[in-house]
Amino acid sequence: MEIKKNIPNNTVTRKLVDLDRQTGNIYETVNVIARRANQISTELKTELNRKLADFSSPTDTMEETFENREQIEISRYYERLPKPVIIATEEYLDHELFFKEDADAPVKES
Repeated sequence: MEIKKNIPNNTVTRKLVDLDRQTGNIYETVNVIARRANQISTELKTELNRKLADFSSPTDTMEETFENREQIEISRYYERLPKPVIIATEEYLDHELFFKEDADAPVKES
């Protein structure tokens, strides 16, 4: 997965007006961002597991733990990446997320 370089690693305070501009509803915005964050998290986890699978051996036991520099560097790289929610929020604010409104959703009346 390609991560942009200009995404902050820490949380940033956002204005609610900026977030609900596209959907008109802050709850829909949070739902869109959360779903994208789940997708990003799954992609990153799959990618990390695929890279770390190269280092695993079928005879690993608790007593035979060896440090592998490459494995440590790969793990550190993924630890330093911004959290999936931050990435998804930046994608949303940069208008890179495409979503559609569910017209068939039941409307709850009070």
